[in-house]
Amino acid sequence: MAKYSGIFPVTDYATQVLAVADAELRKLRHDPMELLSRAVQPALWLLLFGQVMAQVRGLSAGINYLDFLAPGILAQSVLFVAIFYGIAAIWERDLGVLHRYLVSPAPRTALVLGKALSSGARGLSQAVVVYGLAFVLGIQVSLEPRHVLGVIAFIALGSALFCTLSLIVACLVKTRERFMGIGQMLTMPIFFASNAIYPIRLMPLWLQAISRLNPLTYEVDGLRAFMLRNGVSTIGIGLDFLVLITTFTGLVAIAARVYPRMGE
Repeated sequence: MAKYSGIFPVTDYATQVLAVADAELRKLRHDPMELLSRAVQPALWLLLFGQVMAQVRGLSAGINYLDFLAPGILAQSVLFVAIFYGIAAIWERDLGVLHRYLVSPAPRTALVLGKALSSGARGLSQAVVVYGLAFVLGIQVSLEPRHVLGVIAFIALGSALFCTLSLIVACLVKTRERFMGIGQMLTMPIFFASNAIYPIRLMPLWLQAISRLNPLTYEVDGLRAFMLRNGVSTIGIGLDFLVLITTFTGLVAIAARVYPRMGE
């Protein structure tokens, strides 16, 4: 990684972030079967759950239910990949890789952002899968360049956010067994307490309040606006992005403080 002294230049900082991200992405290149295994879950949700629930009237706010569901399943796929990212940090600690990161001159935020960036790239691989399924199922996906860029932005940001949350959990629990239990405990409430598979208006009031505190709700809303040809945001694209970037920034600050403890 690039060395620096005093206040490090922006270019050195970017190099350090990219170096960490590249190290993470090499793992994916060495194990392409992971991408295939990750494709099973969104396929099952769209082909089985989506086809059944499409028969329920009034569930999708006046549009085809599969159109409504596809952005939610994309967000779910990204969430499920990112939320278990922390287990890799535990493996790195056990194998001694983490200690090499911690003795490097790179700031802790660069280490966290590098992992978040690589998680965003993995999230984009899920988008390829979901878009492919969407075309097969006749879902009205928009391919306008600005819409595709919007989808990429929300996927990368959402994936980075939940990856950082995962790193924080991994730093606190420190064992793979505990992390797996907490990871599973987090994914279901985050997913079901969002607008991924049903509109917020159908929820009881107490769940609506929780949903509006859930970052996944804002990611799904942004994806729904950009991914579909006639997609609209019910919350507001600006607010969606603001909530995600603010939450991500706060999580990065927390992760940078607790990450060094991972090596203890």
